Amino acid sequence: MNRWLLWTARHSITIALCIMFVAPVLFLLLTSLMTDSQALTSSYWPREWRFANYADVFSRTPMPRYLLNTVIYSVAATTFMLLASVPAAYALAKLRWRGQGAFLVVIVCMMMIPPQVTTVPLYLMWANWNLTGTLWPLVLPMLLGDAFSIFLLRQFLLTIPGDYLDAARVDGCGEWRTLLRIVLPMARPGIAAAALFQFFYAWNDYYGPLLYTSENEHNWTLSLGLASFKTLHHVQWNLVSAATILTMVPVVVLFFFAQRAFVQGVTLTGVKG
Repeated sequence: MNRWLLWTARHSITIALCIMFVAPVLFLLLTSLMTDSQALTSSYWPREWRFANYADVFSRTPMPRYLLNTVIYSVAATTFMLLASVPAAYALAKLRWRGQGAFLVVIVCMMMIPPQVTTVPLYLMWANWNLTGTLWPLVLPMLLGDAFSIFLLRQFLLTIPGDYLDAARVDGCGEWRTLLRIVLPMARPGIAAAALFQFFYAWNDYYGPLLYTSENEHNWTLSLGLASFKTLHHVQWNLVSAATILTMVPVVVLFFFAQRAFVQGVTLTGVKG
């Protein structure tokens, strides 16, 4: 008994943090198994276990279509971001060129600009190109890179010793070949971390799909699909909770398998400045 109390005292902060993170998820799971009349009442334990709520989610909304759109958005945005951000980060971390410091300052400043500032001109631009109502306005900007990802990757690439790159250049490798053959294999943890950040952002993004795809339900993502359970006078919180659980499962599984690379990439990022 004393040993158990001592262990609890030593890990009290960790236990409290675990409860803080697990309690909302547990509450969401229990709510998803309640009836509509019991959800969000003073009773936190389901009086009737209604597993049919998960089937109702698929019958009420085209959840597979929302899932497919979310996967397309997340995967395409992440792929385009890596194609543009990795070379940019390599140029900032391992090359020397005029205006490099000023360009880095611009990247940092872009991280501080709220997306709402550029909403009106960007929307007008995509509307003139007849791309509103589609996923293209969400995906195509990633071909220009992402400021946060560029900065994150740049910080990670600074941890790679320059001797490896110098040896590759002596052997006749150009910058692109050095990037592909030397830098990319050594930067896998940092690239994985940046990719997961972008994937999670796109998966949970609500503002972008609401702005560009709200007029076309065929291209809605899961975040917009969750809002379809809300009406003007009533919200079916049990179905909202069930749909939220279904939305969370893929990213939880992805993080479970990729957590080692993610943690390693975040830990090593920023060792050098």
